[in-house]
Amino acid sequence: MSAPQETQDLAAEYVLGTLSAVRRREVEQRLAHDADLRAAVQGWEARLLPLTALAEPVEPSSQLWQRIENSVDHAMAPRRRPVPAAKAGWWNSLDLWRGLAGAGFAAAAIMASVLVTRQDMQPASPQYMVVLVAPQDKAPGWVIQASNPQRLSLIPLGQATVPQDRSLQFWTKGENWSGPVSLGLVKPGQTLQIPLDKLPPLQPNQLFELTLEPAAGSPINRPTGPIQFIGRAVKVL
Repeated sequence: MSAPQETQDLAAEYVLGTLSAVRRREVEQRLAHDADLRAAVQGWEARLLPLTALAEPVEPSSQLWQRIENSVDHAMAPRRRPVPAAKAGWWNSLDLWRGLAGAGFAAAAIMASVLVTRQDMQPASPQYMVVLVAPQDKAPGWVIQASNPQRLSLIPLGQATVPQDRSLQFWTKGENWSGPVSLGLVKPGQTLQIPLDKLPPLQPNQLFELTLEPAAGSPINRPTGPIQFIGRAVKVL
């Protein structure tokens, strides 16, 4: 994670699959000669791959499969070559599988972010994902899933160690906000559902962090202790 922050942000968006098609092609061209970008992409792949194991597989609805098929058919239409009738259909398209192979990990990361929510209803759009990492070694410690702009889930990836006389406090700050806002105290190792009905809607690049505070929380409603985990929101759907 020694690459500049701009390179790290670009690599993260590339791995998550949130870049535009044009921007993604630019990154793929740079990967051939940019060692820092290649290392950053490999690092984000290694960090996000464990997210695919956070939830058990859920059978997609027939409506979701239809939307996927329609999207793929539309995307592949300019490139599709005629195939025998017995092999017709998007599922048997060689062009499709070649294309998906190149973006396989990004799809897996996004699918992991969707599956973690384990919701029965179709998610509202847009969705956001945040990976909170430790500032010291960039190790992922928490994942934030937001299937609704006014509600999010804070999900632990491990068991954080907190002294008995201290607590973890959850903060967020959007662009143009006057300062960070507390989202409450967090118990290590426990998933937390947080309503955001009193805050502006979530936005791309919104900052989230967990800081080490006194047992009752920050006495001034602002972070006072060291940052334990930090990350920014990325729109995934």
